Amino acid sequence: MNFDAKDDSLIKNLKVKHLYVRFFDVDWGANDDEAVPVADIKTINFNKSKTEITPCVFIKNEVFLQTNKEQLDTLAIRIINRVEAIADNSIEFKRNKTIYSKVDFKEVLIDCDWSPKTKDNYFYLLKRIKDNCPNIKIAATIRLWQYKYATKAGVPPVDRGLLMCYNISKPTDINAENSIGTSRELAQYITHDKYKLKLDIALPIYSWAVVFRGNQFKGILSDYSKLLSDSVELKQLNANNYILKNDILIGKKYLRNGDLIRIEKISDDELEKMISIVKNKIKIDNQTKVTFFAFDKKYINDYGIQKISKYYAQF
Repeated sequence: MNFDAKDDSLIKNLKVKHLYVRFFDVDWGANDDEAVPVADIKTINFNKSKTEITPCVFIKNEVFLQTNKEQLDTLAIRIINRVEAIADNSIEFKRNKTIYSKVDFKEVLIDCDWSPKTKDNYFYLLKRIKDNCPNIKIAATIRLWQYKYATKAGVPPVDRGLLMCYNISKPTDINAENSIGTSRELAQYITHDKYKLKLDIALPIYSWAVVFRGNQFKGILSDYSKLLSDSVELKQLNANNYILKNDILIGKKYLRNGDLIRIEKISDDELEKMISIVKNKIKIDNQTKVTFFAFDKKYINDYGIQKISKYYAQF
């Protein structure tokens, strides 16, 4: 992960005090017959800004369908060792000199969309991670369905939860209004204030274009700016849906005449409503971390620093 001068400027202007940084994922390695790390970062390269960081580890739900307690004991140790190894290999640039130093962190976030079938194994792993690093706080992501149906889903044995107020429906659903989320859908999930865990909040400022061909999901474009250029002909069906009227290559993805394009972004008005819903049901204090996903120049410039600062101010 590399921070540059533009990142420094955004961090300063937005007064960012904390970042969640995805260190690596854990998947089930069929060839190895064990859980293996994938998509890890090697170093964190700072420029001038050095904010507080929470390392994040995403674990695929399949891992817990395959593993036993003995394997989970080993996995807990491997996760902590790998987090520490990446944190030890950070780089700071000061006065044109490269300085290698450890990233100090007070918390690790474990991200998993666990299910009732995998709950016991997942919660066991969380306990073992905590046992292996008693001086570090352990947090877990909480999906909206896990919040609403806490009795069925269970509450993870961690110090804090990060409530993910986005990805409310599946982008593969052609009938979805906006798979990132709507305030109406959010209100259907945040229906109580009885969750037995202190919660931090994550809200969306990202956007993308979802592509369908013949009613079949064909993928997601994280950068869809070329679609909106003058050289591309789109027929607008409604507020979010378009029909592509010519063939076009975007990155490595070839789109065809007749493809349905659903552009998904949370409007300013919708985000204001989502913030209000969260504040009305969940206790917010000066210890609550509020994050907007994701720290990306494209998304931040799209919304604008002034608007994002306004969202923060409401908490």
